Amino acid sequence: MSERPPSIVIIGSGFAGLGMAIHLKRSGFHDFTVLEKSDALGGTWHDNTYPGCACDVPSHMYSFSFELNPGWTRMFAPQPEIRSYMERTAAKYRVHEHIRFGAAVESMEYDDTARRWNVALADGTVLTPRAVVSGVGALHIPSFPDLPGIERFQGATFHSSQWDHSYDLTGRRVAVIGTGASAIQFVPEVARRAERLVVFQRTAPWIQPKPDHAFPAQALKAFEKVPGAARAFRNGIYWALEARAVGFTIDPRLSLHQEAIARRHLRNQVADPDLRARLTPDYTIGCKRILLSNDYYPALARPGVDLETSPIAEVRENSIVTADGREYEVDCVIYGTGFKVTDAFGELPLTGRDGVKLREVWADGIEAHHGTTIPGMPNFFMLLGPNTGLGHNSVVFMIEAQIRYVLGCLRLLQERGADTIEPRPEASRRFNDRLQRRLRRAVWNEGGCQSWYLDERGVNRTLWPGHTFEFWAATRKVDPDEYIFT
Repeated sequence: MSERPPSIVIIGSGFAGLGMAIHLKRSGFHDFTVLEKSDALGGTWHDNTYPGCACDVPSHMYSFSFELNPGWTRMFAPQPEIRSYMERTAAKYRVHEHIRFGAAVESMEYDDTARRWNVALADGTVLTPRAVVSGVGALHIPSFPDLPGIERFQGATFHSSQWDHSYDLTGRRVAVIGTGASAIQFVPEVARRAERLVVFQRTAPWIQPKPDHAFPAQALKAFEKVPGAARAFRNGIYWALEARAVGFTIDPRLSLHQEAIARRHLRNQVADPDLRARLTPDYTIGCKRILLSNDYYPALARPGVDLETSPIAEVRENSIVTADGREYEVDCVIYGTGFKVTDAFGELPLTGRDGVKLREVWADGIEAHHGTTIPGMPNFFMLLGPNTGLGHNSVVFMIEAQIRYVLGCLRLLQERGADTIEPRPEASRRFNDRLQRRLRRAVWNEGGCQSWYLDERGVNRTLWPGHTFEFWAATRKVDPDEYIFT
């Protein structure tokens, strides 16, 4: 079955897809459709509903620059408040009339003759837009560890991004696998409900105090009534966060004060020297994402909570056995093991010019020109593509820079009366070679850790290697000499 083709298809309705849709409308592009596989918009903020779910970037920065929210109730907004902000923003700009919910994309194939994309949906529908914008990001395919014997386990199991709210944790014996950004948020909640909790830690994260607080009424009134107050507050947050990138990208020694903050936080919250030793990381701060929490360490010190650092040797019907022989009886296993970040890009069902599949283009590793366009993929654009992630600031800033870049590409198409635009392979090669040279000197590659930032070859395919204003400057204007027009 075929439908009248929209000119542009956007995949996903998280911050990336929502922002793209709004800016298309504001720029005069109204013939587009947003495809959302779920029954509601929000992306990761729709999927993740685990207890304690909140943003670890200050609320005023984790929002669109063109749609400030003076009413954020806290410095770090919880998940329901972020979802509400996204819904209000979508309603204000009338994005819902463009969204098709329950529309899972099965494949995208470029038709060389028609110079259109064939976007096949799970329900059999085929859309044929001239351009495709992927806004799916990388945090949507859950990562599960290989636990020997897990198929025999008779209790409940679920991933943090697929939280089973029907399962009552009260009085249960719970095992949490992983100690990443999600786990440190839900572990304190689980510790308060469970009879016993064991947290299996492979690598200790660096954790700093979370400067979270409710905004007083006077501040909320000022943000709303005083011209420029919310904008000035946001700008202050931006530069404070941006200062953290110096140690990550220039010299790790410039982050020694960051490590001192984390060590002092650990000393202040964990009195037991043995537990404190197990919670002390053995790699340079910044090599993995720095986490923020005021209640994770106290949760691990609660009676009935164990931190296990020995690897899991075996999962039995009702227990987990470690490599050093300890056995923990458990009723439930919760995975706080994050997402398949680099795999999420590589698994895009994309076939470009001359029938070349994306996984063939990326045989030596995932990469894109300015993290946005790919040689051999005409009129295809990625938001939150390879090497656009951040470890220090708001990714929404990066999304907005990419949106402006995509609009620049679309305007060039109009100005030149062309059908397609795609990056020149040599231009993309130069860009990514420079990017990787910078990354090789950065803490993420030299800090002595193995993180989800790196692919199986140890190459960082996830993070931008510098300050966000550098990315903003690099994508401020599209260089037509870097592109092929057909």
